[in-house]
Amino acid sequence: MLIARLAVIPLSLLVDRVTGDPRSRFHPVALLGQFIAFWGDPRKIRPSLQRAAGVVMWVATVALFSFPFYLAEAFLPWYALLVAAPVLLKVCLAWRSLEEHVDAVERALSASLPEGREKVSYMVSRDPRELSEDQVRSAAYESLSENLVDSIVAPLFYYALFGLAGAAVYRAANTMDAMLGYRDERERIGWFPARADDVLNYVPARLASGILLLYFAARGRYTPALRCLRQDAKKRPGFNGGLPMAVIAGGCGARFDKPGAYTIGPGERSLSDAGRDIIGAVRACTLASAALFMLIPIFLALFIQFI
Repeated sequence: MLIARLAVIPLSLLVDRVTGDPRSRFHPVALLGQFIAFWGDPRKIRPSLQRAAGVVMWVATVALFSFPFYLAEAFLPWYALLVAAPVLLKVCLAWRSLEEHVDAVERALSASLPEGREKVSYMVSRDPRELSEDQVRSAAYESLSENLVDSIVAPLFYYALFGLAGAAVYRAANTMDAMLGYRDERERIGWFPARADDVLNYVPARLASGILLLYFAARGRYTPALRCLRQDAKKRPGFNGGLPMAVIAGGCGARFDKPGAYTIGPGERSLSDAGRDIIGAVRACTLASAALFMLIPIFLALFIQFI
């Protein structure tokens, strides 16, 4: 059973690389989003009740989404789980699709700036209408760098610790933050989802940053990566998202620029030049974190055996 558990992580990444993210409203995460959109509309709840509703519905959403994952792992025989678990874990992560979105922005920019602005609007929440070509490209690579944690490292981390249900709990929590965690009319109902996402990403963001520092050390870029981490990581709001962004920007010599909000990185190279290196860093961190997290079930099994 332990061997099957270990095999799920690399198999899920293989499934992701082969299939990508099927675009269907019946995809489990799409259905999750529809459910969150239904209860997360602040117009449906009195302002005085919105914070409490956010807590209650966060718990309900996490439980509903993760329960089928728990049932699969609890009751399927190991040989069936070896087939089903990589597919179920893949539901909770997205690697290939992140690269595809960036590639779509690059191809659109090669055609025209308006097309690039349109494509990047699918990746970020900022208004793209006034963005320059460099800022459009920056938005795409910022999203890739930040979502290294949200869409890859964190789901694998929670799978390694808690199995399929752990990955599903994280995916539900992160999706709620992505849809509700804004300082607008959703602020009260989204307060708890945003704080929960901060807590859940705290360790994965720092693990990813550490892996990235080792990667850039191997490439002779440790010092600029560490310098940017120390100087720029806190420029981005939140506890976690700025960490991988700063390490990648410094290690690749690039600059991420969100107008009116922050600039991260030294800007030694243009993003059009550094783009391939950013994708390479994300790939290296994905594979290294997968290898690292495969050790966690082994340590847990040994710990249980000796207590």
